[in-house]
Amino acid sequence: MTDAERLLWSRVRGKQLKGFQVYRQRIIGNYIVDFYCPKAKLVIEIDGGQHYTDKGIEKDRIRDGYLIEQGLKVLRFSDKEVLRDTDYVLAIIFEKI
Repeated sequence: MTDAERLLWSRVRGKQLKGFQVYRQRIIGNYIVDFYCPKAKLVIEIDGGQHYTDKGIEKDRIRDGYLIEQGLKVLRFSDKEVLRDTDYVLAIIFEKI
């Protein structure tokens, strides 16, 4: 896990999100998602720099489309967002749950 993923994991594991169980590194179809909350049908992705290239943006668009087709909500945050303003990121996640 990256530093950002470790930080977020420390704040969401153990049913800290309104009692909802969150898993990390879960397989959904042909993808491995960073975090998954099945009860809320929510995927949380923490993106590093490779996600902001043209190729990365296109891959994420296809991936998100697949996940949405499966009835899931997808939240994406940059690793910098998580490291700089964890409380803001958590507020958005709480709102979606």
